Amino acid sequence: MRRPKGTGSVYKRADSLVWWIKYSRNGKAYRESSRTTDRRKAEKMLQHRLAEISFGAFIGPRAERVRVDELAEDLLRDYRINSRKSLDDVTARWTLHLRPFFGVLRAVDITSERLGRYVDARQQEGAKNATINRELAALKRMFHIGQQSTPAKVMRLPHFPHLAEINIRQGFLEDHQFRSIVEGEEVWFRALVECGRTYGWRISELLTMRVRQVDLIQRVIRLEPCTTKNSDGREVILTNSMSQLIGACIQGKEGQEYVFTRPDGKPVRDFRTTWENACVRAGVGSVVCARCGEAAISGRKCKRCGSKSSRYSGLIFHDLRRTAARNLRRAGIAETVIMKIGGWRTRSVFERYAIVNRMDIADAMQKLQENERLLADKSRIGHAENPHDYLPPLEGEEAPT
Repeated sequence: MRRPKGTGSVYKRADSLVWWIKYSRNGKAYRESSRTTDRRKAEKMLQHRLAEISFGAFIGPRAERVRVDELAEDLLRDYRINSRKSLDDVTARWTLHLRPFFGVLRAVDITSERLGRYVDARQQEGAKNATINRELAALKRMFHIGQQSTPAKVMRLPHFPHLAEINIRQGFLEDHQFRSIVEGEEVWFRALVECGRTYGWRISELLTMRVRQVDLIQRVIRLEPCTTKNSDGREVILTNSMSQLIGACIQGKEGQEYVFTRPDGKPVRDFRTTWENACVRAGVGSVVCARCGEAAISGRKCKRCGSKSSRYSGLIFHDLRRTAARNLRRAGIAETVIMKIGGWRTRSVFERYAIVNRMDIADAMQKLQENERLLADKSRIGHAENPHDYLPPLEGEEAPT
């Protein structure tokens, strides 16, 4: 008997022993193997597909076969096409952590429960919440790209958890600490630190800066578009101290040469050792045991656990961005201007690190004290026998005694 229209069909192909099902959605016909020789199971599969179409949960047989590693290939291709600077970072996250856990799974098998198990496994390995969030963000981006592809490889997104990140750094570089850090150091290092604490620019933006970007006559430094992290160009005015230091750094150089070079003329690529030694000498950093965190001496056994492995702990160069934002805010500069100088697109830096203007707080406290005084005066007037005695005298009158 002929099946009613819209209910699909179950049939066998001449070259196959298994049953096939046929159904349509939005006028498009789908044919799919049931992978079984049992007609009742094939009928049940057909009913399942029709129910998915009816409730809007249908994703199609092809999308069901898409694996996570295929989505990862699309993500990495997107990063390469758009020249994303974080390509190496996201590649490492996929290769080292995400692929061993999700690579062999189908995209439809990624559920909130599986994501929760991944978070638990990474935490057991000692990964920080911020690290896990970056990995989940890469995985989420894979699913978004799969959803936007034609035809769509992903129809439904699972819920991706976001862990609380309690990793807000507290370091600020005070003026006396800055003088201790740069004391006795070479000009390129002093200029780097001064530029970092004045403008809040990133290490990558400073180390790639060329002489042609500096105009000592106009006293201007310019970061070209697409050379910064957010690809926005920036231009700032040189202060007196910055003008002298940058002038010393570019003296005798051509326009294509790097601004920050060592005495032998080689561009500065990595100065972590110089920075750490200067911070330890200035008292804003220390060498600690890599195993137990106890204060240690580099190259010697830890007195507590006996390990010879040590690491640096303390102020890092990126803390100068926060210092610059605070100093500029204290100087009364508007937040929008500070954001343009340092390259922030949102004002979250001020909220995240509680950076405020002391003058604003002082004005607020002054207004509060004035309001308290007025309230006290009103209270006394309400209880006085002659309230007019507390009113200010008119012009020409004498104040009541």
